[in-house]
Amino acid sequence: MDFAGALAMRLPVDTRSTVISTPDTAPASRRAGFRPWADWSTRARLVAVVLFIDALAALISCGVIVLNARNAVRVETRASLATVESLVADTIRLSDAASPDTLLQTLDLRFKTLRHVRVAVLDADGDQVGSPMPPHRSEREAPRWFAELIMPPIERHTLPIVVNGQRLGTAQITTQPMDEIDEIWGYARALSMTTLAINAGMLIALYLALGRILAPLQRLGDGLTQLEHHDYTARLETPGARELAVIAERFNKVAEALSEVRAANGRLNRQLLTAQDDERRRTALELHDEFGPCLFALEANAASIARIASGPAEPDREKLAARAAEISAIVGQVQTVNRELLNRLRPHGLGQAPLATCLDLLLRGFGQRHPGTTFVGTFDGLARGYGDLVDLTVFRCVQESATNAVRHGGATRVEAEATEVEGQLRVTIRDDGSGIPAEHRTGLGLSGMRERVEALDGTFGLDNDGPGAIVRIMIPVPPERVDENNNAPSA
Repeated sequence: MDFAGALAMRLPVDTRSTVISTPDTAPASRRAGFRPWADWSTRARLVAVVLFIDALAALISCGVIVLNARNAVRVETRASLATVESLVADTIRLSDAASPDTLLQTLDLRFKTLRHVRVAVLDADGDQVGSPMPPHRSEREAPRWFAELIMPPIERHTLPIVVNGQRLGTAQITTQPMDEIDEIWGYARALSMTTLAINAGMLIALYLALGRILAPLQRLGDGLTQLEHHDYTARLETPGARELAVIAERFNKVAEALSEVRAANGRLNRQLLTAQDDERRRTALELHDEFGPCLFALEANAASIARIASGPAEPDREKLAARAAEISAIVGQVQTVNRELLNRLRPHGLGQAPLATCLDLLLRGFGQRHPGTTFVGTFDGLARGYGDLVDLTVFRCVQESATNAVRHGGATRVEAEATEVEGQLRVTIRDDGSGIPAEHRTGLGLSGMRERVEALDGTFGLDNDGPGAIVRIMIPVPPERVDENNNAPSA
């Protein structure tokens, strides 16, 4: 049969129509109504998308198959009808010498087992010749809904049986499309079950494959949970997928950076504690070395004045004047030490006087304490101030750089320059000394300057290749800076 070959070529499309009636699809659609899409896992979403595309393709294929099958059944039955009509005419023509009864019996017997058509031979009185043939149906009878989808209209042709001008009876030819429909249903059901099994296997394989493919995302989630609990030792293995490998690499770099930042914070905290202890120790030493003798001398002079005043003789005015002068000198020394101590703890005038004036006074103070070194400052074009944090950072950096130049480099000339250019505060401190020795490890001074500058989104650079050392600092000008320019004279 020609239609069987055409059907075999089209059946792979037809089998997908059974997917829409599988028991797994309907519950999934019902669950989708109660469960939001956002709550589904990525694996479930991908499988749902595949099922949706499969169901959509099955619906379209089912429609195409129904239209093709209906047309094919109609063509097949009409071809069978034309063939039977020709056979009836040929049989009558070849049997014109036989008797009328023999001819009718021959026609009845010859056309009892035809497919797609039924032939009823009637005599001249309209009675059927022979016994009626029971309707033949295949073992796999197509269901009613399937037959109604593709069954064409039933056609009936009546052919007169005429021999030598005499009408012996009639042959009624009726199309019987159920034979072809049952055959189509048998093929469709067999291949549908096969395709259903293949699709089920593919879905299971897809589910397992997605599990392996998405496993790195689960490990990524576990790693992020570790980071959330401040465990920065989390690392991810590099998966095979290129995109996931990039994510894993970036995660490992972020975890490593967080670990380094945590270690740096630990070092900074230790440095802060050490700096506090050093400052307290230094303050205690200055109080002990400077204030202690002064207070003892004041106490001694006060006791001497008391003895002179309590003597039986007239008090010696010259001795009293000498003791008073000594007390005045000691008080002046205490005041000087007190100002230096307060200035180290918090520079006086910073935030009240212009920044350029405070820097000039700082360099003048260095020049007074180190008369063998020349300190030069150029601070033209600076605003009155840039906020407490920026002003204090610039002040401390100039102070620490000048201290290093004198203490470690043995410099005879130190030049400091600060200016505002294109929204950047540029500070440069250079000296003509030997620089910082290579064996000298980075102390609290340099690390403190770097951390202060970087905390303000600035950059810190140290050129120690000689001659001397050059410190370069760039700090963005904050938007809340004071815009009043200062033209204070440079040191």
